[in-house]
Amino acid sequence: MMITILNAASRNGPSGFPIFAEASPQKLANPFDFGGGIVNTNKAADPGLVYDMGTADYIHYLCAMEYNSSIISKLTGQPTTCPGRKPSILDVNLPSITIPNLRNAVTITRTVTNVGAPKSVYRANVEPPYGVMVLVRPRVLVFNATTKKVSFRVTISTTHQLNTGYYFGSLTWTNGVHAVRSPLSVRTDVLQSYFDA
Repeated sequence: MMITILNAASRNGPSGFPIFAEASPQKLANPFDFGGGIVNTNKAADPGLVYDMGTADYIHYLCAMEYNSSIISKLTGQPTTCPGRKPSILDVNLPSITIPNLRNAVTITRTVTNVGAPKSVYRANVEPPYGVMVLVRPRVLVFNATTKKVSFRVTISTTHQLNTGYYFGSLTWTNGVHAVRSPLSVRTDVLQSYFDA
C-alpha cells in the first residue's frame, strides 16, 4: 500500500502552492524533504499502476546487499541461491529512483502492474533532473486482459563534468485518467572517477 500512496502523492500543499522545507533560510522542499509528497487517499484507492514486490524482489534486494545464500534461505524457509554476479541494488522494484554516484550511464529496470482497467495504455513523461539525460524504453506501456505486468528500462546519464549535489526530477506514467509519478534523484560523481583512472 505504501508504494501506491507514494505514486498518488502531490508535490504541492493543500493550498495548491509548492511545499517549503522548514529550514533556515527557508527553501523549496525536494523529495528528500517530502518523500513522494502529500498523501491523496482518493487517488491511492485507484492508482492505475503499482510497483508490486514479491518474494523474488526481496531476495534480489538481500543478494544485492551481500547477504549470503544460507542466511537468505533461513529467512525464506526454502533453499535460495544468489546469482554468481551480484545483482544491482538499483534494480529493486521501488517506484522512486535514486542514483547516488552517477559516473557513467546507468540502466535500471522496473516492473509495473496494472490494477486499473484491463485495457490501458500509459505513456512516459519525464522531467529530468538538471544536467541529466533520462531515456525510458519502451515509452509506451500497453496492458490488456492477458498482460498485467510490464517491465521498462530507464537509462540515466549526465552532462555534468564535476561532482554535484542531488538534482531532482520525475518519471510519470499517464493514461489520461491516472498519473503514476516516480521521483528521480541523481548525484554525479565525475571528478572522483577521473582521479581514479
